[in-house]
Order: sequence, then structure tokens, then C-alpha cells
Amino acid sequence: MNKKILPYLALAAAILSLTVSAFFVRWADAPAPVFAFYRMGIGGLVVTPFLIQGGVGRLKMPFAAWILPVLGGIFTAGDLTLWTTGVQTTTIANATLLGNTAPIWVVLILWLVFKQKFTGKFWVGLVLALAGAGIVLGYDFLRRPHLGSGDAMALVAGMFYAGYYLATQYGRKRMSVVPYMWLVSLSSAICLLAISLLMGYSITGYGLKTLLAFLGAGLVVQGLGYVSIAYALGHLPASIVAPTLILQPVFSALLAIPLFGEHLQPAQWIGTAAVLSGVYLVNRSRDDRPGTVVETNA
Repeated sequence: MNKKILPYLALAAAILSLTVSAFFVRWADAPAPVFAFYRMGIGGLVVTPFLIQGGVGRLKMPFAAWILPVLGGIFTAGDLTLWTTGVQTTTIANATLLGNTAPIWVVLILWLVFKQKFTGKFWVGLVLALAGAGIVLGYDFLRRPHLGSGDAMALVAGMFYAGYYLATQYGRKRMSVVPYMWLVSLSSAICLLAISLLMGYSITGYGLKTLLAFLGAGLVVQGLGYVSIAYALGHLPASIVAPTLILQPVFSALLAIPLFGEHLQPAQWIGTAAVLSGVYLVNRSRDDRPGTVVETNA
């Protein structure tokens, strides 16, 4: 198989697994940081056998190489705590839309701080994808504008999510995907456990339905989804990965049709087409300029 295709296959796997992320949150009857702790902890356990198989010695590297995965874990802890709270206190559509503003912050940071240049095709694609996602997920909000505390938390979660993208893009240049994600999971789980205990939440005593939701989030969303994102970010720039993952919340809205009996309005189908067109343009824009990412081996 052409190795150039693998990062895009990883993105496809990430999109499909992250699509059900909000559903696991709703199915679980647990505080946000506790849910996030189990998601990251189980995700870390999934990666551990692969770390041992490849040799724990891969973690023996300069301390500086550990900074970015640990930072990625801290960003993830902040993202998951705020976004999960948002899903529990506002609509899934609003929380998903605002939580996926990460591409905006990624591109702004790369453009303003790192002085990265983007082509006209990229900007058109980004605007199309974001506008389309806004139409699909924000249809009810546009008709009845209202922002509550859950919406604000989801918006800030998007900023933390952007931090994870950037930390992982640069961290993966020095570390392969398995040890990188193990360190992210470990540091994030420690942060989330501390947050849960400081807020007085119990981490035990949950029912079977909640435990199954923990397991599903850890195996599917974290074990498959975030590992796939980390792999893709070792081969593609964050400015490509983040906009492509806008497909995930759109697919969540589509999946809600059979699961929850929801229906998309004609304008939302137009928005879906805009997202697909925008993601296509963003990815094609990479062919118009030299690559900006040094690829890792895995």
C-alpha cells in the first residue's frame, strides 16, 4: 500500500470513531472529569501492550522530548473536562460545533505566531468547511440564538483542542505514535484524576451502563480515534488535519438521524456539501506548496 495514503486512512478512522464521542458522554451518568479520566485511562491501557512489545526503551530520550507529549496531555485534560461538561449542559449540536472551532485557533496561531503562509485555495476551503459545519450543527442556534455556560465551556475546549493539535504536530517529529500517545494518556489521566478528586467526585460506584460508556469511550474514541489523529499528525500538518476533522461533527449530526429520530433541514444538507467541498480544497491546497512537516517513521 502507498504509504502516502496511510495518514488519510488514519484520519478516516479518527473521524468514524470520534463521531460517537458525544453519545458516550450522554450515555454515561458521571461527572465530566471522571468520564474523561476513564476515557484517557482506558485509552492508555490499550496502548500499553504495544509500548511493551516495541520496547519501553523507546521512552529513553532527552527530557526535552517529553515536554510536548506531557503538554499535549494537559491540553487534552482541559479540552475533555470542558467539552464533556458542555455536552452535559447544552445541546450536543452546540457543544460539538463550538468544541470543533479548533481549526480556527490552529490556523490563527500558525499564521500569526509561526508566520506560516497559506494559499488562497486553503482559505477558501477552510471558510467553506467551517461555514458548512455552522449550518449543519448551528441551524437551531441560528434560529434561536442563545449562549449559556455550557456553550462557553465548549468554545474554550476548542482552544485546548487546538493546543493538542499543535503540540502533537511538533511532538511527533521526535517520537513515534505509540510512546507519544502513552505519555499523552498518562499525563492527561493524572491531571483528570487530580481534578476529579479536588472537586470531590467519586471515581467508583457507577452503574453498568456508565461503565460500558467509559469502556466504549476509552476503546473507540481514545484507543482508536486519538491514536489515529496522532499518527496522522506525524505525517500531515495540523493545518490540514484539524479542518479535515470538521467532518466528524457533521457525521455525528447525520448519525443522530437514525439513532435519535432527528431530521436535517434542506439548508443543513447544503451545509454538508459545503463541508465536503471545503475539506477537499484544504487537502488539495497542500499540493500547491512545499510540505511543512518532517514525517516520523510511524
